Amino acid sequence: MEQYRILLVDDEPDILEFLGYNLRREGFEVFTSSNGRDGLAKVKEHKPHLVVLDVMMPEMDGIETCREIRQIPELRNTLVIFLTARGEDYSQIAGFDAGADDYVTKPIKPRVLVSRVKALLRRYKEEAADSGPDQFISTDEFVIDREKYVVIKEGKEFHLPRKEFELLSLLVSRPNKVFTREEILSGIWGDDVIVGDRTIDVHVRKIRERLGTENIRTIKGVGYKYEN
Repeated sequence: MEQYRILLVDDEPDILEFLGYNLRREGFEVFTSSNGRDGLAKVKEHKPHLVVLDVMMPEMDGIETCREIRQIPELRNTLVIFLTARGEDYSQIAGFDAGADDYVTKPIKPRVLVSRVKALLRRYKEEAADSGPDQFISTDEFVIDREKYVVIKEGKEFHLPRKEFELLSLLVSRPNKVFTREEILSGIWGDDVIVGDRTIDVHVRKIRERLGTENIRTIKGVGYKYEN
């Protein structure tokens, strides 16, 4: 059985020790870092399956660190959880906008974090097992390569953050079907992750901007659909 690697990045030594102990007790291989810049170096070195990032840190904050991680192709499947005392809505949106997979506010009980970590890794394993036959999804507008996590439009490759890529793939998988907000939240973030409606809106807006597409339609009060 594969031993998952987890990197904890937080400038509070007590948190690193406390959470590290509890995660190791569950069988995870754990690395730690006290700031974003060093954390980014350790992400490149150890290639963890999951990173737990504090938002407010010296050297480089968690938001910027996450953005840097999402720019590294070989780390496209690395999961990111923000662990922070900042519970404001704008901070949560900024976290997901940077490419985070989950967002947990302090203080948090170790068993709660362990549960969220296991839930994300379980989804990671299920997605990896399901990603075989339908590697390519084609539309009149672009081609989605699910294996390489790239969107090809007019000969140009676009590397979207993980959740944006998954959301686009979901919408395009069934052209003209209206996906409700509940279906999108369940399909992309899972039932174990709590996010607000604005998170979906931000991701859709970013996809439209990055790809210059006008085919993702908003169905007011319901959700979104991709018109092919």
